[in-house]
Amino acid sequence: MERAPFYDDVAPGPPDGDAWWITTSDGVRLRIGHWPCEGAKGTVLLFPGRTEYIEKYDFAAADLAARGYATLAIDWRGQGLSDRLTTDQMAGHVHLFSDYQRDVGAMVQAAEALGVARPLHLLAHSMGGCIGLRAAIEGLPVASCVFSGPMWGIQISTALRPVAWSLSWGTSLVGMGHLYAPGSAGESYVLKEPFASNKLTNDAEMYQHMIDQTRAHAELGLGGPSLRWLREALRECLVLSRRPSPDLPCLTVVGSNEEIVDIARITQRMQNWPRGELHVVDGGRHEVLMDKPAIRRELFDRICALYDAQSDTPDRARDRSGVSAQS
Repeated sequence: MERAPFYDDVAPGPPDGDAWWITTSDGVRLRIGHWPCEGAKGTVLLFPGRTEYIEKYDFAAADLAARGYATLAIDWRGQGLSDRLTTDQMAGHVHLFSDYQRDVGAMVQAAEALGVARPLHLLAHSMGGCIGLRAAIEGLPVASCVFSGPMWGIQISTALRPVAWSLSWGTSLVGMGHLYAPGSAGESYVLKEPFASNKLTNDAEMYQHMIDQTRAHAELGLGGPSLRWLREALRECLVLSRRPSPDLPCLTVVGSNEEIVDIARITQRMQNWPRGELHVVDGGRHEVLMDKPAIRRELFDRICALYDAQSDTPDRARDRSGVSAQS
């Protein structure tokens, strides 16, 4: 692995944070970020959401480090500093949703190469929650998992859902899947949406932090999803809805004012997760892990309590098989 850029000028997280280039089995170059923690009780594999990048999770890494955990995060293919997949660098695009599992596989291999503290635990947000659920079902070697506003379904009105399916499928078939999905464009959300109407956080300082990061390093920014991404995401959510949850301790947190992912899908899965718990943050929006300090403090206490309960049984994680056949 080779060193990759790490923008610590806009990521005042734990000291000694760094980044590395890794390559997937299909030749895509990705960036991963590592925040070590002296005497760590384990390492959290942090799966960001769509449009996100490593530096955005500097506060989360600091919250985890304060509770004794190191963090390993990833820029998914098509975003952050990882390889972009279309000539339009601002389009959120993926060829197949299963390709993200190749990214997971490369990340796990990198964790081995870096010799990160064990056991491993999962923390996955939004699109990362969709990727993480698939990975956990297929044997991701973690002792427990936490999901934040997971994309196990996308909020689309009943009337528009058939249109979204037909449009995303039809345009992909005629070679136009790289175009933006209706209602989206090639501009970073935080640069165009005022704080007062944003769907992400109730914390004005955190929202400004996101703006400052994107302005300082425009190459981290990403616009709306492509029609191909929408098609693949809808199909992946549907397929996963028919699969049972993995046999892992799980905590899922979601805001009561969630407007991006489908709360009904989240509730249904967590009601049937044998060792699962659903925690609803009153008044929370999509990114509850980036809400006001008191809310973040309570949530990271809950998250690390789950990790702590599993950290004395590392063999559970080590005995689990590889991520997927593509890893």
